[in-house]
Amino acid sequence: MRALLAAFVAGPALTPAAALAHPHVFAEANLEVAVDAAGNVEALRHVWRFDDLFSSTVLIEFDTNADLKLDSAELEQVGKVIHESLAEFGYFQFVTVNGRDIEMQPPERIIADFQDSQLIILFESHPTAPLKLDGTTGFGVYDPTFYTAIDFFEDGNLTVSGLPTGCTRAVVRPDPDEAIAMNQQSLTDAFFDDPSGNDMSKIFATRLELTCEG
Repeated sequence: MRALLAAFVAGPALTPAAALAHPHVFAEANLEVAVDAAGNVEALRHVWRFDDLFSSTVLIEFDTNADLKLDSAELEQVGKVIHESLAEFGYFQFVTVNGRDIEMQPPERIIADFQDSQLIILFESHPTAPLKLDGTTGFGVYDPTFYTAIDFFEDGNLTVSGLPTGCTRAVVRPDPDEAIAMNQQSLTDAFFDDPSGNDMSKIFATRLELTCEG
């Protein structure tokens, strides 16, 4: 089981060149940023729906009683393995304030479900320290190993609850050519030499930006 989901989070460690060229796992992401009445980020609520091929592989591997479905105990095991495996990658989420990375608490658990032949996972995380919206705060998901392509198919997949008056929201989808041109030196030195040893894939990631003036 653990070997299966290692392909989800650590495949490039085995084949970095192949993984760099072609992601092997695909997921549609939804993210809700919950803001409290004081303008502090309360939680990030993630929902990821995985592609049919990866989902069927998970079904076959975790269907221990061979009934061609995942019962509650089997889904609990899927969530547990994913939770453990994603820990070292920060659960593929990122938060920045004016370009500075913000630390997030690990989610207490990851909930796994299976709907319409697709694996769905849900989890919620919270800032390690109080995070008041001030300046530009960015939120997104990305796989630093490039093995998994997780993206927001529509701008509406990125939502905010409780956005304070005077704040604006924008969905940013970086142009790959522009991102490469703007980071050419860094990409040459770090990305191409060791694609699995850095987080340069963040520059290509779709993100939600909330801009608030204190």
